[in-house]
Amino acid sequence: MGGYGVSLVGHCHPKVVKAIKEQCERLITCHGSLYNDKRAELLENLMKIAPKGLNKVFLSNSGAEAVECAIKVAVKYTGKSEIISMVRGFHGKTLGALSATWNPKYRDPFKHILSRSFKFAPFGRLDEVKEAITEDTAAIIVEPIQGEGGVHVAPEGYLEGLRKICDENNIVLIFDEIQTGFGRTGRMWASEHWGVTPDIMCVAKAMGGGIPIGATIAKEDIMDSLKVGEHTSTFGGNPLACAAACATINAIIEENLVERARFLGDRFKGLLQGLVEEFNILREARGLGLMLGLEARIDVYSILMRALERLTLIHI
Repeated sequence: MGGYGVSLVGHCHPKVVKAIKEQCERLITCHGSLYNDKRAELLENLMKIAPKGLNKVFLSNSGAEAVECAIKVAVKYTGKSEIISMVRGFHGKTLGALSATWNPKYRDPFKHILSRSFKFAPFGRLDEVKEAITEDTAAIIVEPIQGEGGVHVAPEGYLEGLRKICDENNIVLIFDEIQTGFGRTGRMWASEHWGVTPDIMCVAKAMGGGIPIGATIAKEDIMDSLKVGEHTSTFGGNPLACAAACATINAIIEENLVERARFLGDRFKGLLQGLVEEFNILREARGLGLMLGLEARIDVYSILMRALERLTLIHI
């Protein structure tokens, strides 16, 4: 109902609406070669909240685009071509992002044109990651908390271990924070729970308060491996989306939504855990902040549809 994690500040947040109205009457689009005050403001806002050391940004229009940029940057920087992704991982459905996505139901219809440079290791298993590494491994891409894959939280020591592996093997570490970012987990970035900083971070979804926007944030020397013109976007960084993103970030900070997600998430998870203990058809409650999942031992689709039908009948 929140648009796959988009409506973090709610639907039509007044600050976002006001920013969009003001900007659309001033300037809607602006070529990337020209200075724009809203783009500059957004970049400054991102630098204030980004993990320390990530100080160069490429603006795009979605999470999948942010991932595409990250993949290209990692390959260009290292001169290598293999990428290790995770079982259950989801990174988007454009060809590069889909190549990094594990689920066969998304991959199989297009498997004949997906990149063969991607391989998968079980989430949480450092030994399997080490076995998958070759001298041609350019990057490891991972979600600190797997979203579409079932809200699986990185086990203790896992992200720290990936950081160590990458440092020792000249491998770029990419964190996909498209769902986990901007306070959802009770920290501005989920990686903060473990104190680990990636080389590249992909963000989107909640960033624009409902307006499409994404960003790839990287260490300067890594992002600078791209030459002018090697990766561009017609609509990336347009003033309208930047204005919405500025308002969204301001709302998150000014309304203390990160801390609110932590407080409400702890309370909500406690309630879910109580249900797990009471009903044996439930297997586990997991997650951090307000990024939570409740796993059942049975298929709940028909139950949800019947509940929806009953609610509709009651309203009628």
